[in-house]
This record gives sequence, C-alpha cells and structure tokens, in this order.
Amino acid sequence: MKKSLVIIGAIAAAIVLAGTAYRLLTYYDNNFRYGRMWETPAIRPHEKPIAVMEAGVVPAKGGEAFFRAVPEEELKSPLQPAREDIEKGKVAYTNFCAQCHGKDYDGFGTVGQSFSPLPTDLRSPRVQNTPDGTLFKHMSYGVPGGRQPALAGTIRVPERWQIIAYIRSLGVR
Repeated sequence: MKKSLVIIGAIAAAIVLAGTAYRLLTYYDNNFRYGRMWETPAIRPHEKPIAVMEAGVVPAKGGEAFFRAVPEEELKSPLQPAREDIEKGKVAYTNFCAQCHGKDYDGFGTVGQSFSPLPTDLRSPRVQNTPDGTLFKHMSYGVPGGRQPALAGTIRVPERWQIIAYIRSLGVR
C-alpha cells in the first residue's frame, strides 16, 4: 500500500513537473509578438523600414517591375556621373562584384578565378562599349547561359547605376 502511494505520488509529481516545464518552455513563444529571429523585420542599419503599400498600388515611376519591363536598349542611367556617384560605385563594386571580377576587374577575384571561363574583364572594349541598359539588366537579372547571378535582390537600384558609372570611369584596358 505504501509502495503504491509512493508510485502514485511520483507519477503526480512528474505530471506537474512536465506541465510546469512545458509552460516555461512555451512562455517565450506565446507571449512575445516577434519571439523568433526570423520573424523580426530585417532592414539595413540606419535605414527606415520599407513602407507597406495598399493592395492594388503599382509604382508609376521606378521599381523593379519597371526595370524588368523596359527593353534594355531603352533603359538609360538616371545618373550624370559625378565624382560622388563614382566613389559610391567603387564601394559597391568592392562589396558586391570584386569577389568574382577581381580588384583589377579582370575576372581573377577570389571566387572568379575558380570559374572556367573566367568572369568578364570589365575593362575590355566589349564591356566598355556595351550600353548602360544592357549592363544594368545583366547585373540585375543575370546573363542567360552565363555565370553572372541575378543581383536585383541584393544590390539596390541606385547602387547598380553607381557601379555602372564606376565601371565606365575605368576606361578600356
């Protein structure tokens, strides 16, 4: 009899302990609106969050849908390449492009040198004579049949134009 009371008491204590542990473990998830890292809004440091648009709103000027729809031969750079834009383009090139195209723009970047064929030499006459719209589309949406990845989701539109201005400032090798 005494043994069965001990067993019943142990089972009751285990149930109470399990219930308490469950409540403690789920308290964080149930009581915080953004309890998990992947549920928090992600923005770049020192930037305002992107405004949420109402359903049915379409950008009348700019926007990724605009750039996809415009034929590359009609797409023109909105920049009048100023020194500031070229400097910002250099920073963006270093952050996003140099790993493949290299610090000398010849395709011998840390990652690019493992490719066969090498990434395009950005100072070649072929690239320097390519229209801005074509370079923008290749950078944004990738090169069909090539290794250039689509970077529209990685590099903001102004930075893409600044990178193109920087590449233009390099001139032909």
